[in-house]
Amino acid sequence: MYKKLEEKDVNAILEAGIEAFAEGGLDRTSVSTVACAAGVSVGVIYKYFEDKEAFFLACVRYALRELDAALSQATEHQRDVRGAIRALVGALIEHSRRHPSHNRLYNEITSGSCRQYAPQLAREIESRSAAVYVQMMERLPASSGARGTADPRLFAFFFDNLLVTLQFSYGCEYYRERMKLFCGEELLADDDAVAEALMRFLCAALGI
Repeated sequence: MYKKLEEKDVNAILEAGIEAFAEGGLDRTSVSTVACAAGVSVGVIYKYFEDKEAFFLACVRYALRELDAALSQATEHQRDVRGAIRALVGALIEHSRRHPSHNRLYNEITSGSCRQYAPQLAREIESRSAAVYVQMMERLPASSGARGTADPRLFAFFFDNLLVTLQFSYGCEYYRERMKLFCGEELLADDDAVAEALMRFLCAALGI
């Protein structure tokens, strides 16, 4: 009789899938490769996911839930925008270090064989960030940069662009080398210094 997997075991399969899809893209990654890496049979994966495409989408959504949970936990008790930004940046760096393959998967979606899903996934992934960041900008004092000189949606877009680049800098080889070139290799290892510098830059731009 087939024994239903525990949630942690399903999550381990999803993590193996994320690693494989981030490395080989959707077209070049086989379910058998993922199954081997996860230590299960191909049949087990197909018990939970209809086909490779469904499995791929499940991997992306799992990575998104993990990021959402990390950022929500970091910011849930922050009562002011400055504190929320600092907590958000710190949590993002920590999560990116712990899960570099998640960021490589996002990068693969933008330009690799997974790009056929880009319109659908962009709506799923970015709509959450857009709503949260626009609300954050709308909470700023009327005298701040986001409220006083530009549409808060534009500031939210610029804000998210910086955070996405930061995520890629800890997970994607090109962006990591780019960060070393700009900042020096020693700074790549100093997460607190990076978080503090970005927080000050953002707060200065926002006028807070």
